[in-house]
Amino acid sequence: MKINGKEIPYEKEVTLDILMEKQGFDIKKIAVMKNGEIVPKAEFGSTMIGAEDSLEVVSFVGGG
Repeated sequence: MKINGKEIPYEKEVTLDILMEKQGFDIKKIAVMKNGEIVPKAEFGSTMIGAEDSLEVVSFVGGG
């Protein structure tokens, strides 16, 4: 699988929320596209990620 263009070792199919937490992302502060489609945050727990999937993760950063 790929996250932000980087190959990530694939262990087994996993839900998006668990994968993001394992990769160190704060799921409250990110938006995710799976294979070019935005995944609604409400579906993170039910969206399965497999070996062929490509994810783009955008983190929201506060500032001023």
